[in-house]
Amino acid sequence: MKTNLNVNFPNTDFSDDFAGWPLEATVFPIAGVDLKVMPGTHPFVAAEEAAIRENWVKESAANPALFDGRLVFQRRLTFGEDGISGEGYVVPFSAFMWWRRQPERQGGIHIFAYPVLESSDGALVAIRMGAHTANPGQVYFAAGSLEPEDIVDNNCDIEANMRREVHEETGLDLAQSVAGQGLYATHARRTVTLIRLFRFDMTADEMVKRIEAHMLVAEDKEIAGAVAIRSADHAAHPYNIAMLPVIDWYFGKAGA
Repeated sequence: MKTNLNVNFPNTDFSDDFAGWPLEATVFPIAGVDLKVMPGTHPFVAAEEAAIRENWVKESAANPALFDGRLVFQRRLTFGEDGISGEGYVVPFSAFMWWRRQPERQGGIHIFAYPVLESSDGALVAIRMGAHTANPGQVYFAAGSLEPEDIVDNNCDIEANMRREVHEETGLDLAQSVAGQGLYATHARRTVTLIRLFRFDMTADEMVKRIEAHMLVAEDKEIAGAVAIRSADHAAHPYNIAMLPVIDWYFGKAGA
């Protein structure tokens, strides 16, 4: 999964923990990922415990379907020739919900894996989230935060996370696709997205139909539909902000 990192980034973002990283909202290659999970309590959770509880009362009152599960939340991340490495802790979902409401989002970094599903006719296939979820109506690739079940020997297994999330939300099996050679990333507002392409031997319409059939039998009704993306038009769908640099990159470069 090694990718050539001899790429010149003349304009870099030198703010906060992202000094030396490529600019926000740009997609760049990375050599790999090493995300360790530490024991104990994330310092952000310890410092903001009361605010987290208070906010969760409001969040769950507004949306009773929300579940305070567990996810891996980073304390630090670094980027270099070996890729992205970091240290995180398992935290309550309620802590993440409070963190993402903060204007500067200090205290931690959210990282998640984005399996980008390609069709045989050159489209990308994404999902639209259900009204009861934390991102109602938004369109993005089938993905989710790193969870305790993605931890192997105190490290996050990115590939396992992508396989699980895609299968749970779409019914598609990444083992039946051709994985892209490179691993990529993008970041914005202290959220880092890890990207890998997976090409299926199906048209976009066929993939959408498969996903819609899965929706009928899925235990967790998280998604409200599937969409085929055929251009980088930001207005084509109500995209989650993390989608925008990916579709710009894919249709402007990878899809050229």
